[in-house]
Amino acid sequence: MKIGKWLLCSSLVFAMTVPATVSAANANPSGADKTTKYRVYQYNQVLMEFAAYGQAEAYARGYSNSHVEEIGSRTWVWNNLPRYQVYQQDVTLPEWQFATLNEAIAEAKKWSNASVRDLQSTGWVWNNYPRYQLYQNEISLEGWKFTSLTDAINEAKRWGNAHIIDLGTNQWIWDNLTPDAKQANREGTVTYQVYQGTYTAPNWGFASLEDAIHEALGWGNSTVVNINTKQTVYSNLKTYKVYQNDTFLQEFVSIDDAIRYGQLWGHSSIYRDGRKIWNNYASYQVFQSTNLIGEFRTLPEALAYGKQYSNASVQTLEHRILWDNFKKLQVWGWNGVSSGDTIKSQVANTIGLDVDSPTYFELADASGNLKDTSNADTVKWLKNNGKTVYPLVSNQFNASLTTQFLANASAQDLFITKLVDRSVQLGVPGINVDFESLAGSDRNAFTAFISKLTIYAHAKGLTISIDLPRGSVKWNHLSAFDHEKLGALVDYIVIMSYDQYWRGSTSAGSVSGLPWSDGGIQEFLSYGVPRDKIILGIPYYVREWQLDASGALLSNRTVLMKDIPALIASKQTTQTWDNEFGQYRISYQENGSTYVFWLEDAATVKARLAIAKKYDIAGVAAWRLGYDQADLWQIILQNK
Repeated sequence: MKIGKWLLCSSLVFAMTVPATVSAANANPSGADKTTKYRVYQYNQVLMEFAAYGQAEAYARGYSNSHVEEIGSRTWVWNNLPRYQVYQQDVTLPEWQFATLNEAIAEAKKWSNASVRDLQSTGWVWNNYPRYQLYQNEISLEGWKFTSLTDAINEAKRWGNAHIIDLGTNQWIWDNLTPDAKQANREGTVTYQVYQGTYTAPNWGFASLEDAIHEALGWGNSTVVNINTKQTVYSNLKTYKVYQNDTFLQEFVSIDDAIRYGQLWGHSSIYRDGRKIWNNYASYQVFQSTNLIGEFRTLPEALAYGKQYSNASVQTLEHRILWDNFKKLQVWGWNGVSSGDTIKSQVANTIGLDVDSPTYFELADASGNLKDTSNADTVKWLKNNGKTVYPLVSNQFNASLTTQFLANASAQDLFITKLVDRSVQLGVPGINVDFESLAGSDRNAFTAFISKLTIYAHAKGLTISIDLPRGSVKWNHLSAFDHEKLGALVDYIVIMSYDQYWRGSTSAGSVSGLPWSDGGIQEFLSYGVPRDKIILGIPYYVREWQLDASGALLSNRTVLMKDIPALIASKQTTQTWDNEFGQYRISYQENGSTYVFWLEDAATVKARLAIAKKYDIAGVAAWRLGYDQADLWQIILQNK
């Protein structure tokens, strides 16, 4: 980073309001603001982002179970999640979701033992579970199950020796046997035996199936068995079992009786043959990690509740995740050195660090030779400790050297080949490019170089990140950095959001005022750089300014964040809040001079993490490791 040189050396539908589009604070002078403001999801998977709401909604309509979310607030502004869901017993499919009840019923009618659930209610709003079953003697077919007695009788009339069982009571309620036929059956050979469990009695044998069923009705959980075929031909079992959570409550012959009973209890369910076919759970469940913390009948209620918790998700009863805030910021850290011992010491001082960037590579000369101070053992150590390694490559921050290099195609090819091939050999997944102090006239040449580097790196399976100054939209178009084009080429852009007031400034000010840092993200978004490519740089240092008695600037120096507490303790300091920078201004008097700096501490780091989250960017990057104290990292871990 430049600081390294400059500083130290120098159809579920509910009412929603579409918010008015608000432009970024800094408009892009080269054209329309391209900041994406709306994100399209299918379930909880991001599909696309758009600057205009109309584009986002139009895109979302091409997908089922989609929604449009306002990025800044994470408010749902449109969705087509279903209102009704079809089940066959305990099975449902993604395509069995519908906006209207009529559509859902039409699908459910294609299947037996089907039900429709209103996702804004509990239980069923329609089902075709059979209430009557037709038999011809002992024989029944799957198609002889009916929801109405009229339909059952109409079918039964087509067959001789037919009878109908009411499945709600298991009673024999209709037949087309003549009185003579019934008498003949009773005078025949005993064929049917009634059992209650494994018990039977001598007088429980019958020649007539109707008589056997009548006897069985007097005994709970009984069956009728054909003693010749050993087949169960009738069952009076209580097959519907009601539970509250995991506690068994009661069992029933009738599904309707089971439902009526289940509705008396919260969080109850009905099982048949080990399958949960009915429940009165609320449709939207909120989890924190894997723990259920809330249940809601409407999605807006579930979303509002889930947003109050970290690592939360809103899920359907089938555990499809509709929304979550699982995402954590990536936390990057630069080492500023290549020494293995120093790197290990710096990294060991952290918790929550995801990406480490050792200073390993440098443009050696205009001919494209590579200065390489990399260490494979250190890389291995970092990887073994769970860190992603993106070595930093710089240009010595030498403008004339870089101009000559960018004018030499063969030099670039040599440099790119050596840099990428060595990175592959090291086993690192990517490279961090930190070319600074470039001449504005090299704008197009630098973009072309980054394009060549990225193409070759991608071909070798490497990602490319590039460090760019916070700058200003007023003059960035005159600099060597074409943000819009670079953003389309590389995998990450790291905003060096510090040096708002730098060593060469003519007045005192913060290294990185919080509003200025916030505006930097808005600036890069306005260029059309995707959010998931942006990393916000965080300073782990301040600049202390020396002023004379008249307030004129005399000098300045760098103070590392880890040294600030001792400095404050050793001086008689005054602390005042500065609204301009969103930081505390620290000052003290010594030897006729006033010394002043703007405080960087755990509170400002936490505030910068909050800024990154507000814009939903990929992460933050600390310049640099070694400038920090260990307790700072607990704040980072808890807030990333």
